[in-house]
Amino acid sequence: MAQQRRVQLSTQRPTSTVCVLGTELSLDVCGSAPKDAVTFHVQGTPGVKVYVVHDTQSVKLPSSVSRWPLAAGAEVLLSMDALSKDVGDEKVRISYFGEAGGVPVGRAMLYLTCVEVSLDADTTRGGTVSRTLLDKATWTWGPDGHGAILLVNCDRDDPTAKMLDNSDTAIRSYDDLKDMSQMVLRTRGPRTIFTGHRLILHVDYSDADKVGVFYGGNSVALEEYKHVLGGSKLAYTVKPSRHQEESIFYVEGLTFPDVGFSGLVAFHVTLLESPEKGLLETPIFTDTVVFRMAPWIMTPNTAAPLEVFVCSVDNNEDFVAAVGAVAEKAKCPLTVCPPLENRQDRWIQDEVEFGYVQAPHKTFPVVFDSPRDWGLKDFPVKSILGPDFGYVARQAPEGSSSLDSFGNLEVSPPVTVQGKEYPLGRILIGSSFPRLGGRRMAKAVKDFLTAQKVQAPVELFSDWLTVGHVDEFLSFVPAPDRKGFRLLLASPSACYQLLKEKQEEGFGEAAMFHGLQGVPRTTITEILADEGLRKFNSYVQSCINWNRDILKRSLGLAEPDILDIPQLFRGDTAHGAEAFFPDMVNMLVLGRHLGIPKPFGPHVGGQCCLEERVRALLEPLGLTCTFIDDYFSYHVLSGEVHCGTNVRRKPFAFKWWHMVP
Repeated sequence: MAQQRRVQLSTQRPTSTVCVLGTELSLDVCGSAPKDAVTFHVQGTPGVKVYVVHDTQSVKLPSSVSRWPLAAGAEVLLSMDALSKDVGDEKVRISYFGEAGGVPVGRAMLYLTCVEVSLDADTTRGGTVSRTLLDKATWTWGPDGHGAILLVNCDRDDPTAKMLDNSDTAIRSYDDLKDMSQMVLRTRGPRTIFTGHRLILHVDYSDADKVGVFYGGNSVALEEYKHVLGGSKLAYTVKPSRHQEESIFYVEGLTFPDVGFSGLVAFHVTLLESPEKGLLETPIFTDTVVFRMAPWIMTPNTAAPLEVFVCSVDNNEDFVAAVGAVAEKAKCPLTVCPPLENRQDRWIQDEVEFGYVQAPHKTFPVVFDSPRDWGLKDFPVKSILGPDFGYVARQAPEGSSSLDSFGNLEVSPPVTVQGKEYPLGRILIGSSFPRLGGRRMAKAVKDFLTAQKVQAPVELFSDWLTVGHVDEFLSFVPAPDRKGFRLLLASPSACYQLLKEKQEEGFGEAAMFHGLQGVPRTTITEILADEGLRKFNSYVQSCINWNRDILKRSLGLAEPDILDIPQLFRGDTAHGAEAFFPDMVNMLVLGRHLGIPKPFGPHVGGQCCLEERVRALLEPLGLTCTFIDDYFSYHVLSGEVHCGTNVRRKPFAFKWWHMVP
């Protein structure tokens, strides 16, 4: 429905007004009628479309009816399809008649100027700004949806700057402008009309702290771009150029969707009519365009690797070299964080999570910094944040726990659950349920993840572990069939079954931890005879089974989608569980190349029976298994290969705005 505006007429003097292209004017024919008038006649020049609404019927003029009764509800509507060449070059005349008819008892004259005022953005999501018939004031999801998209400008395009690009109101480079979304104000028509009217670009007070708008006028010089909207600036007066019909504004996002912020922001342009001196301006037209802030999107293990990160600390040279060898096989660059930057903090998986933001015109990676803030706390800002590499963080005011580390943050590959598609997968976080109390992920982090909307989080039970991270009992690897992946779950039951098989084959005296100096060896028979260990692993298996059921329901999985990786745990219910031998699900996944913690299992027939079983499970999927010795450098410190590495991965091919959350 066209935007409509009521116009008052006068029989005492002519009235002049603006008709904005695409809108309707409703003429108050009854309010201006002389006291003794009973009918009226309407006549317009060729450039004006005139309709008379009478008895709920709309009749386009000219018609066979020459005079219309001034009954209650009588209305004249008009619109214009062509821009005016001069001010007041079209007109409409209303003639009023009394009972006797004949000579009019009064006339009202309306002079019209048709102009175009349009605020546009990339609402079709094609990468460029164009005029559209779509409703710009709404934002809809799905492949047929519409609405503009805004990136949080959280990178640092100027290497000499100390903060994020959106932390100030300056434009420091043309690359900074490229991260922003364009918003175009189009004004066409007689330029002199704007001397008596004012154009205001404005933003709602509730949105002002979430966006910044820059305008350079007719110049392309970087220093001419000024911050005109956002923060304390709620409105900006636009002065249309005599020589240009378009004013291009650049819009940056300041904050991601979160609690209290859906991600939607609205901009408006309002045309104000200047009345007689001493009176306030009157709004006569408003156009609105709505943007949605692009969410932070996390990538799963199954996505193609682009860069591997590992820390160099005391006595982990062999580990770094082994990770580098797997990265080389995968043809993936390796970045080593040096001791001066990591300050002997090796747990790079726990410090950050890599993801990305995407709009039709731009995609760039964004690192999410966890609240843990150990030795690596400065690494994301000092060494990762940069040109086209963004940064976001959330703190835990209530104090952080181990569950706030990002080993406790994973995401599944794309799944379909009972007909509902999750084309970007679902985020997985560990928590303390189903029991009361215990540790939980910080509310600020969980709220942030939920507010992104596109990877609906699933809470798992991880507080049974000493460290409490989901990556201690699950992982995903690519597969050529079924859903395109397999879920790997640590399984004490599978481990006991394997050890029992080997005992029955006559290898009961084969021992764990062969070749590890100073580590007591434990035979298969001794492990199977340890009732305390068996009971504790029965408890662990029940915890993993609980999560198995949640994962099957939440990810739409069946048993053939899951592989049980043999693994034992030790500990007690008071202090939690940790891996009895290096935790093989805590692996590095680089395409089809896997870097798996070396379990140092019993040697049977000249090879480790645990490695042999894992190879038998994974190699038929086209995966290559490389077992990495992390025993003294990571395992004894309650972590493994995945904990000590991190991977930036290729964004999804699927565009997030095509989904329906």
